Amino acid sequence: MSSTPRIDTAVVGDALLGKWKAERLEGRRVAADPRFQTIPGQSMEDHRARAFEQLHGLVAEEAIQRAFPGDLGGSDNHGGNIAAFQELVFADPSLQIKSGVQWGLFGAAILHLGTRTHHEKWLPDVMSLKLPGAFAMTEIGHGSDVASVGTTATYDPEAEEFVIHTPFRGAWKEFLGNAALHGQAAVVFAQLITRGVNHGVHAFFVPIRTPSGDMMPGVGSEDDGVKGGLNGIDNGRLHFTQVRIPRENLLNRYGDVAADGTYSSHIESPGRRFFTMIGTLVQGRVSLDGSAANAMKAALAISLRYASERRQFPGPDGRETVLLDYGLHQRRLLPRLAETYAMTFAGNRLLETFDEVFSGSNDTDENREDLETLAAALKPLSTWAALETLQEAREACGGAGFIAKNRLTGLRADLDIYVTFEGDNNVLLQLVGKRLLTDYAAQFAGGDKAALAKAAADQLGDRVSRFGLRQLGQSIADLGLVARSVEGVRDAATQRALLTDRVQTMIAEVAGALRSATKDLPKPERAARSAAAFNAQQAKLIEAARAHGELLEWEAFTEALAGFEGDTLTVMTWLRDLFGLGLIEKHASWYLVHGRLSGARVEAVTAYIDRLLGRIREQALDLVAAFGLTPELLRAEIATGIEAERQAEAQAYVDARVAEGTWPVHEKDLRKAAKAAAKAGRAGEAAPAAAAARP
Repeated sequence: MSSTPRIDTAVVGDALLGKWKAERLEGRRVAADPRFQTIPGQSMEDHRARAFEQLHGLVAEEAIQRAFPGDLGGSDNHGGNIAAFQELVFADPSLQIKSGVQWGLFGAAILHLGTRTHHEKWLPDVMSLKLPGAFAMTEIGHGSDVASVGTTATYDPEAEEFVIHTPFRGAWKEFLGNAALHGQAAVVFAQLITRGVNHGVHAFFVPIRTPSGDMMPGVGSEDDGVKGGLNGIDNGRLHFTQVRIPRENLLNRYGDVAADGTYSSHIESPGRRFFTMIGTLVQGRVSLDGSAANAMKAALAISLRYASERRQFPGPDGRETVLLDYGLHQRRLLPRLAETYAMTFAGNRLLETFDEVFSGSNDTDENREDLETLAAALKPLSTWAALETLQEAREACGGAGFIAKNRLTGLRADLDIYVTFEGDNNVLLQLVGKRLLTDYAAQFAGGDKAALAKAAADQLGDRVSRFGLRQLGQSIADLGLVARSVEGVRDAATQRALLTDRVQTMIAEVAGALRSATKDLPKPERAARSAAAFNAQQAKLIEAARAHGELLEWEAFTEALAGFEGDTLTVMTWLRDLFGLGLIEKHASWYLVHGRLSGARVEAVTAYIDRLLGRIREQALDLVAAFGLTPELLRAEIATGIEAERQAEAQAYVDARVAEGTWPVHEKDLRKAAKAAAKAGRAGEAAPAAAAARP
């Protein structure tokens, strides 16, 4: 074994690829094909036409059929479908998202919200792209608040038809892929009204264009035009003026209307029915989570390769220093590398839960709720991190990172929208926070005295710690020694305890504030006061949900360590520690204020992170090599070794001039030599000394 441990890149690479390795590699094979790749600088019109043609190419490659029923030409492979889809981000995010609109939203809505009749009628044409479609959920006036959309679907029992109508401009469907040009139909989400009763939001299949491209009667469309990214997708608006569709076009898996207008559903609660319907569309969030992690892999593979070759400013040996040897450069990129690993392992776990639910192997109410919460926790963290990583990588590559052919700016622009579609990140985290509050309240169901006593003891402990007693205890135990302080925070049990405690304490504080705000109030006043109290605690609740997501990522990384051994386990543990301790350092103020860590121990965390950065710097290229991203997938000139060639050429030139004695003496060296000679009282020896100073 060498003195410096090295990872087995094949073993690590397999762990990153996860359960659906074959499907991921097939997705990468497609992404490596020039036919499916971005052309930098292409006009919006040309990019849109190319993206639509690329969809036909995906059909020919049998790249999109996996999730659909086997007897209709699919393979009922839900996890493998998402895994392969996530790899398309390496080809062109516009292609990826346009295919997601067609098959992951439009097609999936028919699959999951419709019944067998709908599947047989429409899915074959959806799969073959004979029937391109849009997913018409979001409205100008209602984005994340889907339950409040303004579009209506009013049943007419005499004609046995639904009348789709957007009664005001705020109800126009907006930001819809395939709406401006290519879509011939849309799954429209609207308030189902029959016999004068609004039964809430349901989905309807609505034709919007003829195959020749003419708008259907009563349907209007507007083009959103140039966007900040993803300009290969024809986003647009749709509006409907008394558009009639057959009763059978209601996607009626969860709610149906009989010919006489009678509404029925096997889910009695309107709220539960709505969330069940929306929950079937969670695959979009799962898809974006892994896609964002892949974009981070690309950014780090490009920037770390460049940083290991690019030299700037003279070092102790006289040569310019490699960028990655600078401590700040390590601080900028290597924690992002650890974060990418954590998010990949967490994403793999999310995808397995998704497959359990949608394959039917573990489709329970509890697992569905866990899936929705997990997706709502992880998608915000990974999409935010992708933008931050792409920006940091761009800056770390200097001007080279700003050149379009090096891809960082293009990926940054395209992934910008990931943070707000398929659910605005802050709204998703609020959903997670509400689930955490519900779980917290469940501890006290029935007035369990033991649970109440434990909560009171925990709150007392918090109050004591705020007076600094816990910090004092740590300082005494550590005896002021940084090494001993490090021992207290670098083991997995302590990291888990600190990360878990932060989530639990934050939720308990929010719950306590909400409870205090409405305590002893008469019922009529309670609702208004409760809403005001929740609004006051909203930011804290979202931060608690974010902390929960970070804990999930840390746990997934820690679980993944069980698959490694030897040197690989050593290095991967360093990387996990860099991620975990990085979270603790990031939230150091919270740990100090709440008495969880002493000032000395926080300093010890930072000191140990610096040590880890030095170790992982030697592993950086191996760790990005484990991503398995070929030049065809990266397509960034600065990641091809061209900088190393330039540096070698420059050094060879200097070495040749020195060898032949023609390399000029630098004025600074001449002055130093003259000064040294004068100081020694041998001014006449200045010229020979200067000659000696020549490299």
